[in-house]
Amino acid sequence: MPIAANLLLKIIYFYHPSNRRKKFPQGRWHRRKLFFGTVIKVELIHSPISTTQVEVNYCAEPLPISALRLTLLMKPYRPAFALKNFSSLAPSKPPISVQNVETFIDARSIKTGFDPNTCRSNFMVENLLRKGYLSTARQVFDQMPSRNTVSTNMMISGYVKSGDLLKARHMFDTMLDRTAVTWTIIIGGYVQKSQFHEAFKLFAEMRRHDTQPDPVTFATLLSGCNDAEADNELVQVHGLVLKLGYHSSIIICNSLVDSYCKTDHLDFASRVFEDMPERDSVSFNALINGFAKDGLTEDAITLFLQMQNLGFKPSDFTFAGVLSAAIRLNDLAFGQQIHGFLVKTGFVGNVFVGNALLDFYSKYDCLVEAGKLFDEMPDLDGISYNVIITCYAWSGQHEEAISLFRELQFTGFKRRQFPFATMLSIAANVLDLRMGQQIHTLAIVTTADSELVVGNSLVDMYAKCGRFEEAEKIFRSLAKRSTVPWTAIISGYVQRGFHEEGLNLFNEMHKAGVRADQATFASILKASANLASLSLGKQIHSFVIRSGYMSNVFSGSALLDMYAKCGSIKDSIQLFQDMSERNIVSWNALISAHAQNGDAKATLDSFEKMVQSGFQPDSVSFLSVLSACSHCGLVQEGLRYFRTMTRIHNLVPKKEHYASMVDMLCRSGQFNEAEKLMDEMPFDPDEIMWSSVLNSCRIHKNQELARKAADQLFSMEVLRDAAAYVSMSNIYAAAGQWDNVGKVKKAMRERGIRKVPAYSWVEIRHKLHVFSANDMLHPQMEEIRKKIEMLSKQMEKEGYKPDTSCALHDVDENIKIESLKYHSERLAIAFALISTPEGSPILVIKNLRACTDCHAAIKKPEVERQPAWCALALASRDFESVHGNGNRM
Repeated sequence: MPIAANLLLKIIYFYHPSNRRKKFPQGRWHRRKLFFGTVIKVELIHSPISTTQVEVNYCAEPLPISALRLTLLMKPYRPAFALKNFSSLAPSKPPISVQNVETFIDARSIKTGFDPNTCRSNFMVENLLRKGYLSTARQVFDQMPSRNTVSTNMMISGYVKSGDLLKARHMFDTMLDRTAVTWTIIIGGYVQKSQFHEAFKLFAEMRRHDTQPDPVTFATLLSGCNDAEADNELVQVHGLVLKLGYHSSIIICNSLVDSYCKTDHLDFASRVFEDMPERDSVSFNALINGFAKDGLTEDAITLFLQMQNLGFKPSDFTFAGVLSAAIRLNDLAFGQQIHGFLVKTGFVGNVFVGNALLDFYSKYDCLVEAGKLFDEMPDLDGISYNVIITCYAWSGQHEEAISLFRELQFTGFKRRQFPFATMLSIAANVLDLRMGQQIHTLAIVTTADSELVVGNSLVDMYAKCGRFEEAEKIFRSLAKRSTVPWTAIISGYVQRGFHEEGLNLFNEMHKAGVRADQATFASILKASANLASLSLGKQIHSFVIRSGYMSNVFSGSALLDMYAKCGSIKDSIQLFQDMSERNIVSWNALISAHAQNGDAKATLDSFEKMVQSGFQPDSVSFLSVLSACSHCGLVQEGLRYFRTMTRIHNLVPKKEHYASMVDMLCRSGQFNEAEKLMDEMPFDPDEIMWSSVLNSCRIHKNQELARKAADQLFSMEVLRDAAAYVSMSNIYAAAGQWDNVGKVKKAMRERGIRKVPAYSWVEIRHKLHVFSANDMLHPQMEEIRKKIEMLSKQMEKEGYKPDTSCALHDVDENIKIESLKYHSERLAIAFALISTPEGSPILVIKNLRACTDCHAAIKKPEVERQPAWCALALASRDFESVHGNGNRM
């Protein structure tokens, strides 16, 4: 134990080494000052019969020697530092009685009530707590013969610092004599645990016990007031500050400014700031960060310039706030000027400032600058790695992000604070379930899986990878299910094609009282679009309006896409025209809407208008344009737009663009050019491309190339469906090669692949009616067949001739003609005609494309409802528009 902790002390004389001859005895020291290097000769009184004389070097700031009694023995005594001559430790003078309190001083004794035993024990407890030996400190505390408030305060503080708030509160509750320090310690414990309301209750109880809070108490309490739910308590605390006359305390005023900023009351924060009689850098930092957080970038920067003009030195927190404002300012040059200022002032080496600068460059997608800054930073921490990893992940450079994450694991930074959410988003985007499971395991080991943001990311990752059981399990176990996890699991179901399940979850979300956001609406609108349910889409549209998201450009774009896929192109165009704000997403939605509805002219016109409006087309824009050119036979236009991708807009064509080009060339019969393009493209042809070739070979009766395409498809390990076998079977059937048809069907059975049945359905009075070819199960089938017979006779009079090449069966010609009448879409249309009022539109939905005969029959203008008596929507429209599924009814 340090020697000076329990000893009384008598000052004999002191002198400065520069004037050793001038020694001031104890009678004259009260008028002198101590300076660095002053030598003080003191006599330590061990006991009534034992003393030691030593010379102590004073190594602190200039101090009136009369204040020595309050500071000299507050720090542990270090013999190697303080003793000049070890021989002086021998006992010297006879015992001296202690009579003069000014001469015999023990600061710790004064602090603890002049009880040397309590003083010694308190020092032991404090020393053990400082070293982290909490249990040993508690043992010493329990064995103390007499304790005081200081003893208990130290133990409560020890428990608070270790995070054991339960024991700290128990010890606090058993105390009889509590001081402001005691209350402040326990209030600080609850603040550290983000339990502000409990901290406020303790503060109110402190007032009921007539204990006067001091500035530290107020500052401690206010530091936990950081969300909008605490604004009532904040106003009450502010009122008490004014009542007790602490409104001029700079530490309290700074805390008030900071708390008002964190609770989104910038008006109050500004008023407190303006009324402060004295300000410091902390005052400016709090308000600058508040302005930056609330998006008031110009106010933040103006305040920073005012701070500079007034001569206040900026700190790392200042630059963090200014850089945050620079991100929202959308001015890269300004941020670079701040970077230069940081270099000039030497703050660029500060890891906190470096991280803020790193975040600034990452938000501007300046990967080169961010990577260079990261490599040059003298000090790194976990946040540095988090920012740069997230930067690479956002930019799609997943390999770099994964490499840095591996590097991070070999550092000594806190593993719980690793960027698990970012890494899980990478696994979700690339559908790498194994990687996601490894990150999940690491999150469990570090207990980071209990954090809300990590839990949300786990739900998103498992849902996007199709592991809905795991996603649901984690989702149900979340402590707080906000909009984010609900949207994640809904979008996961929708992206995997489970549209009804996604809509059911949305209903559950609504019943749970969780508010949907624009991302949620985008997902459920996609579900209703893929189901081609116009009535459902209209319900969601009204919900979007009630929720106040109609002005949101992403919600508007999703609505536009929904109406287009449900065959209501007029509503799509009207939505686009009503948009108050447009971006590349909304323009792409309009271009895609025209392309899906087969209007190539409107598609190309919309594309050119987008370019003229100053928007740079992206890969999605060109995919819609190429798809429209392909389906409308505009080969030359398609080739021209494909070339402009690279030559004018510096875009690298993706596999989808090449697939559209192959489909376009094959549809026009230019098979040699299509094969040449497939040979020259930077990747191997996939199932989609060969399926396009095969389907076009059926149209143009190119059996040789069809066999080549079929062989490529049949040799693939995995096929999405039986489309390739069906197309090849149809080619042989059209040529009358029924033996080959049998062989293809046998190969399909041996492989275990089944043809997807064709269905058509129509919604009448909020009820779906589903039909298949030659369906006899509907209760109104007799009326439906009568309607079809009547329509067939009327169409024959108008010159309609059945195309029996669509009936690919080895049967009599009359039977083929008869079978064409009862394809699923014709049954659905006939039912709609007898079930809806005259003149109302009809929307028929299909899971596969219509045959050429049905297409010709439906588009005839002589049928009952003119000019367009029905709309035929394909539920598989996305696949159809690009890849041309050739399955028949």
